[in-house]
Amino acid sequence: MKTLLISINAKYIHTNNAVRLLKANCNFDVDILEYTIKDSIDDIIKDIHTFKPDILGFSAYIWNINIITEIIDNLSLDGSKIVVGGPEVSYESMYFMNIHNIDYIVKGEGEIAFNILLDTLKNDKEISSVPNLTYRKNGKLYSNPIQEIEDLNQLNLPYYFNEDIKHIPNKISYIESSRGCPYKCSYCLSSLEKTVRFFETAKVKEAILYLIRSGAKTIKFLDRTFNANRNTLDLLDFIITNNNNITVFQFEITGDILDSHIINYLNDNAPKGLFRFEIGIQSVNYETNTLVDRHQDNEKLFHNIKLIQEKGVIDLHLDLIAGLPKEDLNSFKNTFDTVFKLGAKELQLGFLKMLRGTKIRVEAGKYGYEYDAKAPYEIIKNNSLCENDIEQIHIVEHMLEIHHNKGYFRNGMLELLLKQDSVFDYLLKIGTHYVENGFKFHRFQIEDVYKRVFPLLNQDELYFIKQDYLCRSKIKPKLIFPVVKDKETRTHLFTHIEKQYSIERNVLYKNSVILEHTDEYFVIVYLQNKKSTFKIKKEDIN
Repeated sequence: MKTLLISINAKYIHTNNAVRLLKANCNFDVDILEYTIKDSIDDIIKDIHTFKPDILGFSAYIWNINIITEIIDNLSLDGSKIVVGGPEVSYESMYFMNIHNIDYIVKGEGEIAFNILLDTLKNDKEISSVPNLTYRKNGKLYSNPIQEIEDLNQLNLPYYFNEDIKHIPNKISYIESSRGCPYKCSYCLSSLEKTVRFFETAKVKEAILYLIRSGAKTIKFLDRTFNANRNTLDLLDFIITNNNNITVFQFEITGDILDSHIINYLNDNAPKGLFRFEIGIQSVNYETNTLVDRHQDNEKLFHNIKLIQEKGVIDLHLDLIAGLPKEDLNSFKNTFDTVFKLGAKELQLGFLKMLRGTKIRVEAGKYGYEYDAKAPYEIIKNNSLCENDIEQIHIVEHMLEIHHNKGYFRNGMLELLLKQDSVFDYLLKIGTHYVENGFKFHRFQIEDVYKRVFPLLNQDELYFIKQDYLCRSKIKPKLIFPVVKDKETRTHLFTHIEKQYSIERNVLYKNSVILEHTDEYFVIVYLQNKKSTFKIKKEDIN
């Protein structure tokens, strides 16, 4: 019985743990073919036809379900059975079975159920006994209830396939220390899981060491709330002890329950950049959070975020969701401005997705939601946000990515944004400038990012943003604005620098760029292995 599992990832650097877990916990031979959403559907279909599987399985998520169903609807496999699993099909499995040529859907956790299904098909056993399964029998659809795996430690880990070793250094590796979430936010699929369960800490440590020793550069924990684990500090300390100065670790953290003792310990003991915490804030509107069953102590949350930021040891990524109930444009502006001014390295602005099975989707009519009928089911409007409001937030989202998250700027832009009464309004102003001038939000040169914002800046702001541009390069960059070229001024400046900092004048003439401001000059010198910057008062060289 030839069994083939298909993974279609959002990006090449992603690794699909689900199909590997199925293979690792299966008593039958299983092959895996892995693609990305950018690969040709025709090529994927051709590969499947060439393989000629008896059992063909797909791992389905919101980002690939449209591709998967198109593939399924265009396959010509005589006698093959098609199995689909994953979060996208787990909670409305009858819908997918009714409209697509799917034989079986494995709902929820599939490691045990998939193995039982294969055994059932191979040995012609009774299909109704397979847990977590939606299936056809005598022309009718049946759906068995989802059973969670109580003891996760019975599962084999998905890391030890020889064919994967060469890919580990080039892709993100994923680890679980737990499954489930202690919270029940109504927009999240994790709210549908019944219990939180944990893997043995020793097993998690085994996985960490294996991936580190195999050259993993990024290891991301899949736990919905990593710090719900009572062994959180033990695992973090284990990572610090085994730090190889190459691998970085990412975690989803619930910020308002994070123990300050853990933060202080990491600030004192962790090397800079080893850890990245992703904290979902979503909204600071108390009524909105209550309506989506989210209980968040903003005061404690902000305190912990500031404590994390204090020493700059942990990289911080914060998340917001636009489109939650009763959060109109003014409320969302307040949420955005409040959270941005916490100063995190990254702020992700996402839009509410009405995921199948979630309470918020069931309650869509209550709040007047209209959303895309196709995955990822993103909000179009609701009673609190009209389509124009959503469009404004989208513009701000693009500007946030370009002018903050991407790191194109260094310090000047962040300082500029933090000075604004409303960061949201300021980014909207820049975005409106983009729209009015026909500038694209994607596929631009770095130089364009700077040149486009220049007309919106006053003299002081322009001076600091130009410094950002010069400082982001390791070598002398393409100059997109006037710089000081006056020979007399340059001679005075270089004489001063030579005396004060012992850099030879001929080196300065060849490798320097000079900006002039009201009462000072900014000089940057690009040397072979480093660059040096100087701010020199005009009065000091006259």
